[in-house]
Amino acid sequence: MRIPRSELRPMSSPFHGVIPGAQAYPLGQIDLPVMFGDRANFRLEVLTFEVDFPRSYHAILGQPCYAKFMAAPNYIYQKVKMSGPNHIIIVGSTFSHALTCDHEHYELATAVINSFKLPRLGELSTLAVPDCNKPTSLTSFLPLEETKAVGIDPIR
Repeated sequence: MRIPRSELRPMSSPFHGVIPGAQAYPLGQIDLPVMFGDRANFRLEVLTFEVDFPRSYHAILGQPCYAKFMAAPNYIYQKVKMSGPNHIIIVGSTFSHALTCDHEHYELATAVINSFKLPRLGELSTLAVPDCNKPTSLTSFLPLEETKAVGIDPIR
């Protein structure tokens, strides 16, 4: 949206649950007008958004949004209903779009969690390099007596 960072209010508390198992620290908060409906029947309210942490969503509209718009979400039908000046405003999505968002969120969460875990795994594990000059133990592979050497023809 090309909003300068100088317009963001600082935020010190992290989010929990946006990325499973990790905390997300946003850059700040900003108040933006949000409108639902069309020209003939719309609702406009100012909402506070937390800005710029990695996620698959463009915005997370939760209980504060529903309370401000006096909206009723129905998670089964992927719809949000709210009263408008002329009639009820219904905002909806499709199951395929919700599934696509879930897949994107899973891939992003997996990548973020792996980026945190990979450096720690490197610290915890030791690099095992075999010593080529050390003789092998008796439990090493020993060929059977009936094994015979077979020459390989490099022409074929």
